[in-house]
Amino acid sequence: MMESRRRLFATEKMGGRTVYWFQAVTMAVGILLVLYYRAAHAPAAGQGRAAWVGMLAAELCYAVYWVITQSVRWCPIRRRTFKDRLAARYEENLPGVDTFVCTADPHSEPPSLVISTILSIMAYNYPSEKISVYLSDDGGSIFTFYALWEASIFAKKWLPFCKRYNIEPRSPAAYFLESEGHHNQFTPKEWSLIKNLYEEMRERIDTAVMSGKIPEEIKLKHKGFDEWNSEITSKNHQPIVQILIDGKSRNAVDDDGNVLPTLVYMAREKRPQYHHNFKAGALNALIRVSSVISDSPVILNVDCDMYSNNSDSIRDALCFFLDEEMGHNIGFVQYPQNYNNMTQNNIYGNSLNVINHVEISGLDSAGGSLYIGTGCFHRREILCGLKFSKGYKEDWSRRIKERGQENINEIEEKAKSLATCNYELRTQWGDEIGVKYGYPVEDIITGLAIHCRCWKSVYMNPERPAFLGVAPSTLAQTLLQHKRWSEGNFTIFLSKYCTFLFGHGKISLQLQMGYCIYGLWAANSLPTLYYVMVPSLGLVKGNPLFPEIMSPWAIPFIYVFCMKNTYGLYEALLSGDTLKGWWNGQRMWMIKRITSYLYGLIDTIRKLLGVSKMSFAVTAKVSDDDEAKRYEQEILEFGSSSPEYVIIATVALLNFICLVGGLSKIMTGVWNMPWNVFLLQFILCGMIVIANIPIYEAMFLRKDKGRVPSSVTLASVGFVVLVFLVPIV
Repeated sequence: MMESRRRLFATEKMGGRTVYWFQAVTMAVGILLVLYYRAAHAPAAGQGRAAWVGMLAAELCYAVYWVITQSVRWCPIRRRTFKDRLAARYEENLPGVDTFVCTADPHSEPPSLVISTILSIMAYNYPSEKISVYLSDDGGSIFTFYALWEASIFAKKWLPFCKRYNIEPRSPAAYFLESEGHHNQFTPKEWSLIKNLYEEMRERIDTAVMSGKIPEEIKLKHKGFDEWNSEITSKNHQPIVQILIDGKSRNAVDDDGNVLPTLVYMAREKRPQYHHNFKAGALNALIRVSSVISDSPVILNVDCDMYSNNSDSIRDALCFFLDEEMGHNIGFVQYPQNYNNMTQNNIYGNSLNVINHVEISGLDSAGGSLYIGTGCFHRREILCGLKFSKGYKEDWSRRIKERGQENINEIEEKAKSLATCNYELRTQWGDEIGVKYGYPVEDIITGLAIHCRCWKSVYMNPERPAFLGVAPSTLAQTLLQHKRWSEGNFTIFLSKYCTFLFGHGKISLQLQMGYCIYGLWAANSLPTLYYVMVPSLGLVKGNPLFPEIMSPWAIPFIYVFCMKNTYGLYEALLSGDTLKGWWNGQRMWMIKRITSYLYGLIDTIRKLLGVSKMSFAVTAKVSDDDEAKRYEQEILEFGSSSPEYVIIATVALLNFICLVGGLSKIMTGVWNMPWNVFLLQFILCGMIVIANIPIYEAMFLRKDKGRVPSSVTLASVGFVVLVFLVPIV
């Protein structure tokens, strides 16, 4: 009786609250003093008044955004699970789990990378007969299907190997990379045998992709290859559903005689005249297709490059769902998005450490983690639109899909009918049912809708990361990813789903504010662009925009700047960043705000005006050898003549010229006022110049292919000249 009442998870408050409240209160006072000074000391008309008012507007934007960011810092929490208690009470009655993996482009997302993710999920420390793995291939590629077929054969040896020796991680690509020369658990011969089988399989897959041809003798080994003919393209093909491993069949066993997980390939129908709704459409098709094959009550969705790094992740998630006291209102369990290819000092600021360890933990305390689109376990019912009500309790054992008299071919045909283009016409799919349509970040809006239906969510960040993926390894990939994120979140902010409107009365104000942290990324581009240009121009044109250093009014400006950065460094170091990594992150936040977020803002406005339509760009998961080498050496990658690079180079060059120009005016005594009037502007301009040192190197010193192209440098020079000619300050 006592055992049945013991909780399956615990919630703990994070430490450091005294430090936080000290900085929060003093920062608030400092910000109010800064805004008061701006409002009360505006210069007379014609004496830089427009620039002064612009500074007030920028600082007001920063102040509002700072208040919003505090919503997730009030009381962050962490979760602990008790898997031993779960096993004691539910081991004989564990629910089934359907896992959805989505891929869209066999070139940006190589099939050999995708199947390592698939194999890691098939090898979970969980009853195999209760695991079903579905791969959605929005590229409709025969090479992806071929890779999955190869994986279905290799799984017969890989899964016993993983479970026999309890190895981690269970992605073969990651495991053999990490375990090279370390195989004390088993004989080198056994280790080499499995490794060679994997390498041979990967080589066959990569060879087929590069040659653009699959051997005819291979095509004869599975009926699924017959689905492809010369008329099929990635945007025009019939629905394809193939059950490669039928977990309910007696023949679906590994080399040790244990049941294998169900493995299914799906390419939903694509026709040029039908909009396919990107990843959201693929996930909704998977929800329907899986309902006639396995229909498990728990759904996990994982990006194709996010392999399972912790074989107990399912059990951790079930500790929340099956908890007798609190589990009934938990709609989804979100794991953080971590990467396995980060450089030591986080050159592109992609570690997301502060977001993972501080911000999402704070959102968890407010009623729910964000749904971030990967590494998330959902109840199937909530993805089908169920609203939480008091007294609700799910019967986890009731969803056992009975096969009946249907054979595999009949099930596949029924599943295909659910993956057609016209199935969703005049239905609630994409609105009230399934993942929502119409937004580049379909995951965020879907999670918000779930929260507004009175479900809670939890954030689980175990010591051993549950999932590891591939972070963007070039500047172009990073900027593309953040443009998509900022654009999607800003679109939500300006829509009927703005959390302050849609969430009013449904979720807490704290959670509403937490969602807006990311919704306002794009809007922050304007004050940032203003702040990195106008104060520096004021140096050259003799317009002071800050109080002189000897004035008491300089104190709040200095304090706010120092405290903001000191506390940011404190959070970064506690979250696992290095000092240099934090500095690189500051540079990247500036770069992303004046490029990715600015473009996200512009594109959002264009869509609202009907000038452009929503698009979804897949972030490439591969780079060439030279790019990879520079990434490992933590050298910024440019190489192409991108408009974003022109903005970056222009801002860097402008600040350098303004700093040199301002110093020359001090030395020549041109100004009619004391130099200390401009000291804070010199400090700001100098900090921007120091942050941009790698940009200057890429523009003028480097000779490798990743340098800033000459055309970008010349364009930036032209824009700098134009800026000096226009009376901005």
